[in-house]
Amino acid sequence: AAMLGGSRAGIRSCAGRLWRGWRRAAAMAGGEMGQRMVWVDLEMTGLDVEKDQILEMACLITDCDLNVLAEGPNLIINQPDELLESMSEWCKEHHGKSGLTKAVKESRISLQQAEYEFLSFVRQQTPPGLCPLAGNSVHADKKFLDKYMPQFMRHLHYRIVDVSTVKELCRRWYPEEYEFAPKKAASHRALDDIRESIKELQFYRDSIFKRKTDEKKRKLMENGESDKAAS
Repeated sequence: AAMLGGSRAGIRSCAGRLWRGWRRAAAMAGGEMGQRMVWVDLEMTGLDVEKDQILEMACLITDCDLNVLAEGPNLIINQPDELLESMSEWCKEHHGKSGLTKAVKESRISLQQAEYEFLSFVRQQTPPGLCPLAGNSVHADKKFLDKYMPQFMRHLHYRIVDVSTVKELCRRWYPEEYEFAPKKAASHRALDDIRESIKELQFYRDSIFKRKTDEKKRKLMENGESDKAAS
């Protein structure tokens, strides 16, 4: 039994090394395209993935420096009137005010057609299995995409870039700088929300990440000069 356990552990270790090696090779093959991020935002009838549905989806591709490289489809998906009528009061108010509810009723795009168009777009812009899903609180969008657009999700990396995580860390660690973060307009439309999320992450990168890194470099250099003088 001990020998069997040892052989299983060896197989798992070998498989792990092979998988990591494949990932590194794929990343090198993907080059700059493998560093891209797939930004997505959904508008749904609610947050319960078991009963709610996607109403609108937009997608943008950025490079690793958050420059927009390509704008994908921005589609409104038709849903039955019964589903729209069963939405919460919050959804009825905000989707009605934004014009989304009316647009959903007028749309002729099915969920299957929408997935096909988004999958075609990301296949043109990103190599398979390398680029993460990105957005604000995008873990919530991911639940719906995993269920309703599995082929689209299989093209992406399993990791995500969630701006809300960075937001919450900056709010706790750098509260003074956080006060200057761009405020969301809360239009509750997919493409607008993506653009706001990218702008917000650009703020954290330029105002907090880079500045703190520069300060660390400066302190290291100062310490180095002090050590030289002391010696």
